[in-house]
Amino acid sequence: MSQFSRSWWGQKFITAIENLTDSGRLSRGRSYARGNKVKGFDIDGNLVTAQVRGSVNPYFGVYKEPLYHITIEFQPLSAAKWSAAVAAMASKASVISRLLLNEIPDDIEKTFQSLNLTLLPGSRKDFKTSCSCPDWSNPCKHIAGVYYLVAAELDQDPFLLFELRGLSRQDLIKELSKSPLGQALSAELQSEQTAPQPAAAYYTPLKTLPAADGTELREFWQGKKQLPQTMDALPENSVSGILVKKQGDFPAFWHRDNSFIEAMETLYEQVKTKGQL
Repeated sequence: MSQFSRSWWGQKFITAIENLTDSGRLSRGRSYARGNKVKGFDIDGNLVTAQVRGSVNPYFGVYKEPLYHITIEFQPLSAAKWSAAVAAMASKASVISRLLLNEIPDDIEKTFQSLNLTLLPGSRKDFKTSCSCPDWSNPCKHIAGVYYLVAAELDQDPFLLFELRGLSRQDLIKELSKSPLGQALSAELQSEQTAPQPAAAYYTPLKTLPAADGTELREFWQGKKQLPQTMDALPENSVSGILVKKQGDFPAFWHRDNSFIEAMETLYEQVKTKGQL
């Protein structure tokens, strides 16, 4: 399931893999990813390598825990296709501005689809996988587990999407900055960056001020006029319940069986009476 990943790009990566892979094998791979079965994991450009611990099974004569080697090689886009994709991204202010701020736009795939390209895996031709385990099916559960680790890495660095398809983050930013719109945005971003100024102290320095002439200590501390011995009760102000009642008795975040509005009425009444004790 795509819920394994937190970010939208990690979820879309898993969704793309789920559309190309048997769901049963992916579920077993998910348990491998969560069960600390992966001993080694590395991403170098468009190549993902990993070492995954197998299972001991005396029935098949496996008495010692095996270690399987997995490779996932993504098909890089050609230089011509990347040139067209960069030009399309550089022509859209909403896309290039976020990329130059190290953010991935939510609709980045639309830019690639307009050129009949895909940034995420769109077919089995976009990547090749292999595992040293004896399972003849591809992907096996070991490869499926590595898929989820790739999605977790995308949570940390979404620009891996570009690197897996053959374009590094540095080259992407460099090419985008060459466009007219990229040059204007880069100049604006650089102008906003100012050198940090050293601070003499982290706290406001204390200053001693002399007392005004003729000031009496009793008057300074207690004031010229005494406070009244009795104070009138404050008028009762009601709190508007529009915001609380706006979503109804059972809003989306309320998972209990009782009414949310009734629970809030009880809470407000308790707070109100507690202040009067």
